[in-house]
Amino acid sequence: MNLPGLQHLPNLITVSRIALVPVLILLLRDKSYGLALAVFIVAGISDAVDGYLAKRLNVQSQFGAMLDPIADKLLLVSAYVMLTILGHIPFWLTLTVASRDVLIVGGYLLYTSHAGPVKMRPSILSKLNTLFQIALVCLILAKQAAGLRMPWLVNAMVYSVLVSTVLSGLHYLWTWTVLRQIEPATKERGS
Repeated sequence: MNLPGLQHLPNLITVSRIALVPVLILLLRDKSYGLALAVFIVAGISDAVDGYLAKRLNVQSQFGAMLDPIADKLLLVSAYVMLTILGHIPFWLTLTVASRDVLIVGGYLLYTSHAGPVKMRPSILSKLNTLFQIALVCLILAKQAAGLRMPWLVNAMVYSVLVSTVLSGLHYLWTWTVLRQIEPATKERGS
C-alpha cells in the first residue's frame, strides 16, 4: 500500500527520534531518571514504528536505511556516555560499546568508498547485543527512578553487554575480512 503524502512518515519518525537525543541528555544531566526512561522508551517504540510503517506503506528508502541506524546509535551512545558521566556505567564499557560502533561505521564507510553502497544486515549476535545494551539502559534508569538496589543484576547486565559487544564486533570483522560476506545495496523504491 502506497498512500500519497505518507511516503516520508517513517523518515519523519526517525528524525523525531534523533530530536529526542538532546532531550534525553538534558533529562539525564538533571537526573530526571523517570522522565529519561519515558523518553528512552518512546524513542524505542518509534524505532519499531518507523520500520513497520516503511515496510507496510512500501516506502523503504536508502536514506531511511542509513538514517535509522544513525538514530539508534546516537540514542544509545548518548545514553551510555551520560550514564558513565553520572557514574552508573563503567567507562571501560562505554569505551567498548563506542569502539564497536566506530569499527562498524568505519568499516562501512571504508568499504562503500571503494566498492559502493552495501546492505547492512545485523546478525543475530548484533541484535542480541543491541537488546542487552537497551536492557542495561532501561534497568539503570528504572533502578534510579525507583530508588531500587540491585547491584548484582546491573553487574550481570554490564558483563552481558561487554561479552556480546566484543563478540559482535569480532563477528563483523570475521564476516567482512575472512568470509567476505558483503552484499551490495540495490536501489529501493520510495524516497
